[in-house]
Amino acid sequence: MIPTSFPTKEEIARLSARMLLEIGAVNFRPEDPFILASGLPSATYIDCRKLISFPRIRSTLMDFLTVTVMRDAGFEAFDNIAGGETAGIPFAALVAERMALPMTYVRKKPKGYGRNARIEGAMTEGQRVLLVEDLTTDGGSKISFVDAIRDTGASCAHTAVIFYYGIFPETEKTLGDHGVTLHHLCTWWDVLEAAREMGSFDESTLAEVEKFLRDPREWQAAHAV
Repeated sequence: MIPTSFPTKEEIARLSARMLLEIGAVNFRPEDPFILASGLPSATYIDCRKLISFPRIRSTLMDFLTVTVMRDAGFEAFDNIAGGETAGIPFAALVAERMALPMTYVRKKPKGYGRNARIEGAMTEGQRVLLVEDLTTDGGSKISFVDAIRDTGASCAHTAVIFYYGIFPETEKTLGDHGVTLHHLCTWWDVLEAAREMGSFDESTLAEVEKFLRDPREWQAAHAV
């Protein structure tokens, strides 16, 4: 079913942030930083994969993501919905169902046997593809997925995520320079505001998290292991 009437972008951001906090997807730990895949420390960590286990929230956020894309990109802008391996796959399937479109997924690398494919499912030349993922930090992984889609002869000018870090200014430029527009529901700033409203963390934790969000590179340098 295609959603048609929904709250403003600002209200979607507020509600999305509250839902992520409610299910425990948000983790703030400035005193014992998380180590990211890059090896850098982080005061924050978010696990959007938890959403698949909460059907009411999952359904609402997928409605939000679908209507956000249609409002921003157009109601007839896509022919195929692709999920990025692995976290994006269930969300792509749910968005594809709502938009009544075919669904595919993109591997991080060729599987190494059989067809040695990166694209699973039917994607054809000329199709306009929306890449769906759970989140984006600096946009780097999206470029690889987009290139794999374009290698089929399809086009990919949009990516949609539930959560966008919103603290690395180069992210949207990186994607934009590659011809990709980013659509998202909420950012760390929305989550921080909601966490204060909900009393989800003590104020000293929130204050240190805010320091990280305002200048993540400096905070990482100061907390490097």
